[in-house]
Amino acid sequence: MNVIELDHFTKCYGPVRAVRDLTLHVPEGAFYGFIGPNGAGKSTTIRAILGLLRPTSGRVSVLGRDVSRERTRILAETGYLASEAAFWPGETVGDLLDYSARLRGRRRDQYTEELLQRLQLDPSRKVDQLSYGNRKKTAAVAALQHRPRLLVLDEPTGGMDPLIQREFFAILEERRQAGATIFLSSHIMPEIRRHCDRAAVISHGRLAAEERVDQLAGADGKQVSIQGHVSVSHLPGVRGLQETPTGQTFLYHGDPGPLLQALAQGNVRDCTITEPDLEDWIQRFYREEGDPDGLRRTAS
Repeated sequence: MNVIELDHFTKCYGPVRAVRDLTLHVPEGAFYGFIGPNGAGKSTTIRAILGLLRPTSGRVSVLGRDVSRERTRILAETGYLASEAAFWPGETVGDLLDYSARLRGRRRDQYTEELLQRLQLDPSRKVDQLSYGNRKKTAAVAALQHRPRLLVLDEPTGGMDPLIQREFFAILEERRQAGATIFLSSHIMPEIRRHCDRAAVISHGRLAAEERVDQLAGADGKQVSIQGHVSVSHLPGVRGLQETPTGQTFLYHGDPGPLLQALAQGNVRDCTITEPDLEDWIQRFYREEGDPDGLRRTAS
């Protein structure tokens, strides 16, 4: 079963097409990454998944139900953690969690208390006195405490210290082992690489790539760094060629023979060939898509 299905999803705001013909299927139990720069269509896609906007065309189905017709039932089984957490002033953390539980016809239970303890959050604190990191932790507990079948997380770890981040992802993995599906939008590439099975890259409102994370990071080829100069631009396997002060860097995929032959004929003082990491792959991807500062400019 696919927990999230977007079939030819398009959303227009007047003459602007925010998302174009996006087809994306997220299977049950997946830990799924969603990557893209500002303006790529990530937020629009997340709002469609949550039923907060209607498609201009196409279909959006979540938990086997049409979002346009059964949003209330879907949200009852969904936990959402926004990139920015804002609360009513004057309430305590406990008040907010009580209210969040009642919205779903539940009460705070022992699992809520366990989450508070593990994320080191004091329920008696006033929410308007919380740091950014503690606001995010409060929102995380609100999203998790009803044990949802689907978790939609938008830049979830902003402001959390490294130990809390580790504990947060341990909790997510436990929910996944219990059968939950996790949809993670993040610009922290080690998070995507460490925790996600698959990831989709969205660019200019379109699905640009969708692969297993290890394929995104490595199957596209090798990272080649050269000190010196080699004529490689004519090789069909060269991608993302960059000149550096001391040489060249690029990704290479395909038959290694032509590359080795070019290296042997060039002026090479040193050469390293490694597996590219996901950060490098995505930065090069956006460079080639006409967004040279892609990840450096993104904030949500």
